[in-house]
Amino acid sequence: MNVYEVLQDRRLDSPVLVLAMDGWIDAGFGAAGAVAHLLAKVPTEVMVRFDGGEFVDYRARRPTVRLVDGMNTGLTWPEIELRVGQDPGGRDVLVLAGPEPDMRWRLFVQTVVGMAVDTGVRLVCGLGAFPAAVPHTRPVRLAATATTRELAERVGYVGGTLEAPAGVQAALEEGFKETAVPAVGLWARVPHYAATMPYPAASAALIEGLAAVAGLDLDAQDLRAAAALTGTRIDQAIATNAEHAEMVRQLEASLDASESEPPIDPRNLPSGDELAAELERFLRGE
Repeated sequence: MNVYEVLQDRRLDSPVLVLAMDGWIDAGFGAAGAVAHLLAKVPTEVMVRFDGGEFVDYRARRPTVRLVDGMNTGLTWPEIELRVGQDPGGRDVLVLAGPEPDMRWRLFVQTVVGMAVDTGVRLVCGLGAFPAAVPHTRPVRLAATATTRELAERVGYVGGTLEAPAGVQAALEEGFKETAVPAVGLWARVPHYAATMPYPAASAALIEGLAAVAGLDLDAQDLRAAAALTGTRIDQAIATNAEHAEMVRQLEASLDASESEPPIDPRNLPSGDELAAELERFLRGE
């Protein structure tokens, strides 16, 4: 059964495959911002288009209808695409973009892994972001999920054992473990109180992490400029509330403290939802 259409048959030179699917955890829209930046800086074309009817639930992800003066002029369907391009240094890049599949994950993983092996992919790199008890006044740190210990240690990881619901990126990582293609997920740690608003610092960290891990020529200067502006606006919002300002100071102290010192007790902090709601009101000018 053919579940995709090949639009271009190109010979590639050891490409990097970037997993950029939406629909799962993306605090601060970090991954979405990074993907948008990547596609803006690296011109791409559609190489493969998947059959949405095989993987997408159109009642959960409805197509968009375009109406002009009451006339239905067409639908825009959610599409999963494998795009191909080159970074400024001439290195081949594949980007798997679109909605996370709603169904038939095993078939999807098998198909993507087979494509990657056939095209000679040298590294698979996923992008994501999660809320964490970190302050916005410190650089965004990345945490890895990976198929090899070397990749995990190179990026850094959250220690210990953790069980959590998985996105399709995790399923793809598991699929690549059965091949010789290494896979790593880059996860930006976003301040929990900024998780519901665009947080460009996370996007910048993901782009810079992708460049470092995959050996790509990528510039995050635009994202850094946006991050500086966002940071200033968060500073202004927090300065109006002594409790929130104290929370940020405690997060800073916890991050800066030595491992021998006890961590802060999160029960003594205002909730991220409370601060996020106040930030949103501030940014709306309320």
